[in-house]
Amino acid sequence: MKILYTNFHDGDGGGHTTYLLALARGLRVRHEIHLALPPTSRAFREAQALDGVRAHAQPFPNGLKHWTAQRAARKTLRALLERECFDIVHVNGSADHRLVLSALRGLTPRPKLVWTKHNSKPVGGLGHWWRARRTDLAIAVSEATRRELLATPYARCAPVTVRNGIDTARFAPLSAEASVEERTRWLGDAASNAPLLLGSNAGTAEYKGWMDLIEALATLPDAERAKLHVLLCGKPPSEASRARIDALGLKPQVHFAGMLDDVRPAIAAIDVGFVLSYGVETISFACREMMAMGKPVMVSDYAGLPENIDPGVDGWVAKTRDIAAIAQSLRNILERRSDLPAMGDAARAKAVREFDLAQFVEGTEAAYRSALSRN
Repeated sequence: MKILYTNFHDGDGGGHTTYLLALARGLRVRHEIHLALPPTSRAFREAQALDGVRAHAQPFPNGLKHWTAQRAARKTLRALLERECFDIVHVNGSADHRLVLSALRGLTPRPKLVWTKHNSKPVGGLGHWWRARRTDLAIAVSEATRRELLATPYARCAPVTVRNGIDTARFAPLSAEASVEERTRWLGDAASNAPLLLGSNAGTAEYKGWMDLIEALATLPDAERAKLHVLLCGKPPSEASRARIDALGLKPQVHFAGMLDDVRPAIAAIDVGFVLSYGVETISFACREMMAMGKPVMVSDYAGLPENIDPGVDGWVAKTRDIAAIAQSLRNILERRSDLPAMGDAARAKAVREFDLAQFVEGTEAAYRSALSRN
């Protein structure tokens, strides 16, 4: 197959970038892979370094005020589509979906158009109805997402679930020595008191729910609260969030790692992971990465997050935005401290069994073949 991936993000791109590059790496051996991406994006930069993959500089201007730039971008994309004659064009957001459909107008033969829904945002309205009528296949990254799509215009696109996969060889437990070194790095003098370190590499956007965990931690009795520290990877938090942490008296216990090129050392430092999203989320690469590195994870019951966890075996599921429920999970973590290594082993075993990149790539490839077989 000859496959074109598109993505509108012009910066880091988060999970979209992880998704696209994982598929490009996995499929480049058997198929011809192209990516059309904004030249300022991390995805474009990293795609250029992949052997056997062709990266094309392609902007995806969005909004009526950018109509001149959109016209130029459409012309560039149309030329690429005419020149390369793709079998599959796989879009990943509204901005690239719209521009691709515009560029495809009147093109023959027409490639099959595949769209992945990466978030929990509603897909109603005339725009989505119009795009759904011209899309051949919808991929949902969690079963919860697929069920949502069945109640939208995308039901006609025969939605299939292909859960996100990760490189479980890369995201594997580090040595005990390395983990201790990383813990000491973040805990400093507090490491001598052997607190549990809770952490997340899911980012610090508000909807990730990390402040809900901070609020829940503040409700614990002093003796329990002192046993828990928090490590967060991602952009620096807002001044309002920092002020709230300080007001709760938790500033010494909350550590910010910032944006990391490699999150594995930070994950190695923690005892328990968490992803407590209440918006946008689907199934979470971050959750699966932490589990693959042998960390049990606490998730909210939002969207597809619970699909990652067997409660009490490899993690915990707390009611979304329920501070009391999150606090109870924290108490359970403290009570089961001696069980955490075994829970981490179970998380790792599940990741290897169910989250591995090979299953993700093969499932996506099978979805493409199914789309190509339809009239």
